[in-house]
Amino acid sequence: MGTAGQVTLVAVTEEPIDLAAHEAAVADPRAGAVVSFQGVVRDHDHGRTVTRLNYEGHPTASDVLREVAAEIAADPAVYAVAVSHRVGALAIGDVALVATVSTAHRAAAFAVCARLVDEVKARLPVWKHQVFADGGEEWVNCP
Repeated sequence: MGTAGQVTLVAVTEEPIDLAAHEAAVADPRAGAVVSFQGVVRDHDHGRTVTRLNYEGHPTASDVLREVAAEIAADPAVYAVAVSHRVGALAIGDVALVATVSTAHRAAAFAVCARLVDEVKARLPVWKHQVFADGGEEWVNCP
């Protein structure tokens, strides 16, 4: 510990996100903990049934995601960070966000991964268009 970690994988993509690739990207022989988070498209929101959704990203989304990852990697407890967010049409059960970190110890890994997810959700310029079973729809600004 003591030096900044690496940002090993960052993507805003229309392709499915591979959790195993993110975990492999943060592998480090010093790491005693690798924590991953998957944000999965669920079938409901605020009591309404969601049938499908679409994520649209601003052209700066990749740059913002890289900035967030670099800020998290600057934590001296962090060895490596990998994070990706999906855009385009997603079905129920699809993975929309993967965030993975490696650190020496589990407590730090859990805390850092939670901070990474929170910062991505707060700052990434991505909008979600949800379509509901009742025929309604809404746009949600993810940040």
